[in-house]
Amino acid sequence: MRLSVLDLVPVRTDQSTSDALAATLRVAQTADNLGYTRYWLAEHHNMPAVAATSPPVLIGYLAGQTSQIRLGSGGVMLPNHAPLAVAEQFALLEAAAPGRIDLGLGRAPGSDPVTSIALRGPAGRGDEDVERFPQYLDDVVALMSAQGVSVSLQGRNLLNQNYILKATPAAASEPRLWLLGSSMYSAHLAAAKGLPYVFAHHFSGQGTEEALTVYRSEFRPSDLAAEPTTFMTVNASVAPTRAEAEALMLPNLHMMAWLRTGQPLRPLDLVEDARTRVLTPQQEAVVASGLTRAIIGTPAEAAAQVRELAERFGVDEVMVNPVASAYRGTDPATAPGREQTLELLAKELF
Repeated sequence: MRLSVLDLVPVRTDQSTSDALAATLRVAQTADNLGYTRYWLAEHHNMPAVAATSPPVLIGYLAGQTSQIRLGSGGVMLPNHAPLAVAEQFALLEAAAPGRIDLGLGRAPGSDPVTSIALRGPAGRGDEDVERFPQYLDDVVALMSAQGVSVSLQGRNLLNQNYILKATPAAASEPRLWLLGSSMYSAHLAAAKGLPYVFAHHFSGQGTEEALTVYRSEFRPSDLAAEPTTFMTVNASVAPTRAEAEALMLPNLHMMAWLRTGQPLRPLDLVEDARTRVLTPQQEAVVASGLTRAIIGTPAEAAAQVRELAERFGVDEVMVNPVASAYRGTDPATAPGREQTLELLAKELF
């Protein structure tokens, strides 16, 4: 069983962005020391509880302060960025940390429509970037290769008609590419292009089995993957008792409840504040649903849940998103509940 980590760089009410980054560094180093396989950083924008706005910046921040764990994006939301910019960033990361970089790409904007417009700039980029996602995937792959891309310049009155465009001048290796998704669209696309694929089970928990079945049944081998390659993502909170694990996870579940019911977002509560929150019945339902699909409980309970999840979906790797918050008085530059989740799971499963 391989274990990996997904990190949104959560920001609690007692933390600044600097504190949240310091805490994430400690969590990443914990995962590195324990033997976790990979550590992925998300891309979300304009969210008070999430500091993970730029995966390549975060990967570079962690690469020099870890030694063996793979680092990657979970993921870069490709419609927000020019394919060449993404290819350049990750080719450079691969050159700095050869054999340790994963490039996970997604189609969703990772934010609200207003923020998406601001991200794409004043030139008017819009829904066509989502529609062009399959072509953008191909562009990133080609640009990161040692051969680069031959660009046709016919009709542009330029002297050199055999223009080669590369993400980096002398690539010796390339990041491992993964397609991320939370819909059947991504499953069909990953299979058609022969890409490793990860379904965002931690986000909704709906349609995972169907998506993975479609991906495996339709998969076409490629230079990027000879056979279907996938793993699971799941939220997790592990503690000496189940009651403590639930208490530490409650602030994250409240954040999801506010998001799903269209309420204003806020930084992640501390445990004591989450206990006093009054939720609507609809929000309580979101919390209850989140509890049922998460890895939560004592080390033995959590390990059994991980094994059951891996067996159910036929994977040999599980990526946990350690979502534990903290108690009042915790050092803001630390996230002991998140570190504890990784430590206790590792003791049971490694």
